[in-house]
Amino acid sequence: MAYILRHGPWDFNLNPDEEGFVELGDLVRAIRTHYPWVTEETIREIVEKDDKGRYEIRGSRIRARYGHSYPVALNHEEDKESKVLFHGTLRKNLKSIMREGIKPMKRQFVHLSVNYEDAYSTGRRHGSDVVVLMIDCECLRKKGLKIYKAGKKVRIVRHVPPECISGVL
Repeated sequence: MAYILRHGPWDFNLNPDEEGFVELGDLVRAIRTHYPWVTEETIREIVEKDDKGRYEIRGSRIRARYGHSYPVALNHEEDKESKVLFHGTLRKNLKSIMREGIKPMKRQFVHLSVNYEDAYSTGRRHGSDVVVLMIDCECLRKKGLKIYKAGKKVRIVRHVPPECISGVL
């Protein structure tokens, strides 16, 4: 579901709108080509129980709230309250990050976590030698970078300049 909505809807004959939404029934049919037991209720349960809030259903349409590798107009609420956010990465990336900042790579935005634990867990998906970076949100805002609420525990920003990295844990 994440791959379909974030990266490859066309691989499943889905055509998302400018906000990344596809018809829920069309997504169910696409997933059923590999998992015939999936129903609309299955998808709704996944969306409801997802602790990070990765997905959003509006009416009869569904989308991923963040993580797209294709252009999507997300229109998320700006986060004006957070003071510190976290980003998990592999230690081997640290040197270039401290020189160039955190880049979105093949995505539209850099993903940040609201707590250390989630950032660490995200970093662990890529290997075992993980560091967690502390991000100074006021620094981002002073540089004109807006932080958006992409999910329950996820914030997104276009780029994190190295001077806005306030610590390495």
